Amino acid sequence: MRARTAVLCSVADQGVAALTNILVLVAAARLSTVADFARFSAVYLVFTVLLGASGAYTGQPLVLRRGGGADTRGACRSAVVFTVGASAALGAPLAAVCLLVPGDTARALVMLGVVLPVVLGQDALRYAFSTLQRPHLALLADLLRLTCVLGALSVQAYGATPARLILVWGLSALPALLLSGVLLHRATSGAAPLLLRPMLRRGHLGQRFAVEFGVGNATGQLSVLGLGAVGNPLLVGALRGATTLFGPLNVLFTSATSFGPPLLGRIGDERRRVRATAGLAAVLAATATLWATALALLPERAGRELLGDTWPTAAALLPATGSQYAAMAVGTCGLLALRMLDPRTTLSIQVVFSLTAVALMAGGYALGGVPGAAWGLCLGSLCKATATWTRVARLRRRGPAGKTVSADALPSAP
Repeated sequence: MRARTAVLCSVADQGVAALTNILVLVAAARLSTVADFARFSAVYLVFTVLLGASGAYTGQPLVLRRGGGADTRGACRSAVVFTVGASAALGAPLAAVCLLVPGDTARALVMLGVVLPVVLGQDALRYAFSTLQRPHLALLADLLRLTCVLGALSVQAYGATPARLILVWGLSALPALLLSGVLLHRATSGAAPLLLRPMLRRGHLGQRFAVEFGVGNATGQLSVLGLGAVGNPLLVGALRGATTLFGPLNVLFTSATSFGPPLLGRIGDERRRVRATAGLAAVLAATATLWATALALLPERAGRELLGDTWPTAAALLPATGSQYAAMAVGTCGLLALRMLDPRTTLSIQVVFSLTAVALMAGGYALGGVPGAAWGLCLGSLCKATATWTRVARLRRRGPAGKTVSADALPSAP
């Protein structure tokens, strides 16, 4: 497949996957009472965390592979089988424990445990197709999933319980999972044998990426909640409202990290790959700036349609949040470059600068209230971006001496 077609299919696939998640929440909100939608959202948040952790553990190490040899094809099969097995091993006890707990939320968690292998397995197949440089197959499967999930939810009656909605949503991904499985089987003919045990060994690259995911996401979430609890509760709503407006950019950043390596891997020369990643950083930063400008120019009435009474406080944070996302674009692409140069260098940066961002947010809040907290987060993202590209420059200088560890140097077992 030509590079331009592959890029278009990959971008379209990320858009379809993101649209599916958005429309699921919209459909659930229209079918549920306020209380039931809150329960559904809580369970869906659990799924979102598990989805991110699964992608970090199996998907992100997988897409760092290059070439379409038997080892890579075998790694794709192994990653999918491992994901389905691990999610079943996690979903079964989750369902069993929650079955003993009363309440609608617990029943919805039971259903999540039942469908977990389906939804996580289908997502793992997307990483496999990206690694094989066949994003058009992932796009085909995700279009089928979008059609099935919307069709299944559209026939549900108003007042459907959260458990029923979770079950319908999860099982609607089954046709896409089966189609993807058949397509992967054909695309990996002659693959190496399944190798699952190495994925559990100490030192597996996914363990580092999973820790990075936990640190990068949990630290920020809990720190905002903590400041809201001990300080101003409006802080949570204001920052959440502001970041919600930048949801499409979050999709772009996640896609760049998770699915960028196979596309950039088509560039044979390392220096050109780093330059292409720097160009991507400039494009994403400009996109964040334009998005923030467009939001700032929204009439108040349109803003209230988006966020209701939260709009005035969120709008006041747009300069800080827009600047933060521009810095995040540069930092995300810096991490992407590091993953292609030496994937083992990113964990320390994630840990150090996630904690730095929390400290700067708390200091900013102490000095300037909610706006100060937002500018503290912006400064934290700027520091992280600077650190990532500084590390990239150092690795590039050491590259000729053979001291870098590229993805090709990683163990062949997934």
